Amino acid sequence: MRLAMILFDGFTALDVVGGYDVLANLPGMEVTFAAAAPGMIAADTGWLGLHASTSYGQLAATDILYVPGGPGVEAALADAALVSCVRTLAAQSAWTVSICNGAQILGAAGLLEGKRVSTNWFARAKVAAYGAQVVPERYARDGRLVTGAGVSSSIDTALFLAGLLAGQEVAQTIQLGIEYFPDPPFGNGTPDQQPPARRAIIAAAEAGAAWRLAARRIPF
Repeated sequence: MRLAMILFDGFTALDVVGGYDVLANLPGMEVTFAAAAPGMIAADTGWLGLHASTSYGQLAATDILYVPGGPGVEAALADAALVSCVRTLAAQSAWTVSICNGAQILGAAGLLEGKRVSTNWFARAKVAAYGAQVVPERYARDGRLVTGAGVSSSIDTALFLAGLLAGQEVAQTIQLGIEYFPDPPFGNGTPDQQPPARRAIIAAAEAGAAWRLAARRIPF
């Protein structure tokens, strides 16, 4: 199968890499990273980048379309070439995947109307504005659309899709291979269970996403 992972300036690294480490280990998977132009694309912190081997316009088809999120999503929504690429590829792909607020890009491409969708908690209202039925779940499936909540849910979402593609035994073997058995030191509370003050800090940080991206130092 072919997996096309979309990159744009200011993506969140784990949105991409969590899914990649699962799906790239499926037997026979071929992975392509695509961006506005080939080259190194900076993640949201500016200290890390991923290399895109091709441009949006050169992507003719894929079996799995994978769209991450991050503070760069707001600017990406204004990139007509990116949105057109997503719309075109999703029309013929077997699966379309988004992580975090990457669902907004799917919405801009007209792919979410009436769909059951998961996204990062701070982006729920924006995603719902595209006609989606937003659910507070770690990942959600609606037909050939699979969506994940925030950042680390990329691993769970990809494992779920791996099970659909190759069966539970293969997915569980990959889960073992990446030694994934979450046991965070501060518990497993959902975003909706967090104290209001903590949620307010994150919401403020996300509201200042454009400023944070502008203030980055990119060493490459």
